[in-house]
Parts: sequence; structure tokens; C-alpha cells
Amino acid sequence: MNVLAAIVFFAYVPALIILWYFYHQDRLEPEPRRYVIGTFILGATLSVGIAFIIESVLTPKWGGMALLFPGSITWMAFVAGTVEEPSKALAILLPFRRGQMDGIMDGVVYGVAAGLGFAATENLLYGLGYGLETTVLRAFLTPLAHATWTAIVGVGYGLISEGRAEGIWSFLTTAMFLHFLWDYFAFLSMTVPAYNVILIFLLLMNLAILRYLTLLGIEEDIKKRLYYVFRWGW
Repeated sequence: MNVLAAIVFFAYVPALIILWYFYHQDRLEPEPRRYVIGTFILGATLSVGIAFIIESVLTPKWGGMALLFPGSITWMAFVAGTVEEPSKALAILLPFRRGQMDGIMDGVVYGVAAGLGFAATENLLYGLGYGLETTVLRAFLTPLAHATWTAIVGVGYGLISEGRAEGIWSFLTTAMFLHFLWDYFAFLSMTVPAYNVILIFLLLMNLAILRYLTLLGIEEDIKKRLYYVFRWGW
């Protein structure tokens, strides 16, 4: 396996394995595979492309535009969170607009798919720029983080489809804030390794949030199943 093939492998295979896991957590009302894969692909292409263009303007490294925006760690983390989360949210519009989302678990599955697609392509680009080691390291960190943030937004879409939420803004804001925290301390850890302790804490927190949302989705699906059983019989 050459270096390029290894970068592609470690960028996409871990993300697809995680997606396979969460897809099979939705046992009671599994989503159509074509929409799940389509959401993953949109996250990996459309969302990445939009985020790349906007971030290249807001965090320029050269030229006259660099004089208009600060180059601080806080600014770069802020831009990453506020640009990438709405970009990933666009991918979830595919199943949402097609009427495929009707609850929390659907939001988790499609949110995870969009986030993992974005993380996979992002890890590919980092590997092309900084080498295979960077992709391998990020493969064990960023996919689950991105999946958590976008799952939060996906749950918002799922609740809207049920009429239990009026808008997506609060969910999107939460995702952007968590993303900002992650990037902020990730940037700091490059110069002060002690900040890696905070990154580990944030990773565990993200995993806990993702697990909590998944359990909520499973519980809701069980209640729906019981409702239909009592209403129409087995």
C-alpha cells in the first residue's frame, strides 16, 4: 500500500466503520441506506467545499485580505465552529426535505453521517498536506467529535419533524460552541502539550453526549413501537 492509498484508507475507513455502527443502532426503524450514504457523501463533498471557501476568506494566510481579519487562535477556532457546523447541517437537509426524518434516532443517524463524511475528507486533506501520520492520528479523534456536533443538529431536525421544536438555531449554536472549544484547545495544545488533558476531557464529553442522544433515540423508537402495537395490534 503506497502512502496515498494509506491516507485515503485511514481517512475514510474508520469513519465508515463508525457510520456502520450507528446505522445499526437504529434497529426499530432503520433508515434507507441510500439516504444515509447520500448524507455522508454530501458531508464529504458539499459541506467541505463550502467550509473551505468561506474559511479561506475569513482566515487568509496571505494577500490583502489577511490584513482585515485577526490571526489569533480564538478567531480561527471561532471561524471553524461557526462555518463548519452550518456547512455540515446543509447535508442533513437531504433526508429532512425528503421526509425521512421523524424522530431523535433519525437525527442521530443522519447527523453522524454528515459529520463523519466531513471529518473523513478533512482528514484526507490534512494527510495530503502534512503526511500519513497526521491522518492516522486524526482518524482516532476528529470523526467522533464531528459526528457528535452534527448529531446534535440532526436531533434538532428530527424534533422539528415531530413538531417538538420550532427551529434549529439552539441546536446549531450548541454544536458551534462545542466545536469552538475543541479547536481552541487543540490549537493551544500545539504549543502547550498540557492542554491535551482538556482535549481528552472534551473527547470523553462528546462521546457521552453522542451516547446519550443515541439512548434517547432508541427509547423514543421503543415508545413509538409500543404505541402502534397497542393501537393496531401485533
